[in-house]
Amino acid sequence: MAKQVFYEGRVQGVGFRYATKREAMGFDVFGWVRNRSDGRVEMHVDGEPEEVDAFLEAIRDGQLSGNIQGEEIHDLPPLEDVSGFSIR
Repeated sequence: MAKQVFYEGRVQGVGFRYATKREAMGFDVFGWVRNRSDGRVEMHVDGEPEEVDAFLEAIRDGQLSGNIQGEEIHDLPPLEDVSGFSIR
């Protein structure tokens, strides 16, 4: 299962991407996260459905959860040519 997630709020300049990458190490997921010019953070994540769901829940409940004011999730086709979890 692959998801594209957009986070809104105070998610840039606060270590959000690094916290997301660190959180990903605890799950069997791969993908990437990056800042967007519109102030949001975009993430693509792929893995088994239960791993992706648990990872997204961990972000919602994590140390920077208070910075998230909105979350928009879209289904994606499986990611190709991606291994690990990186910051772009």
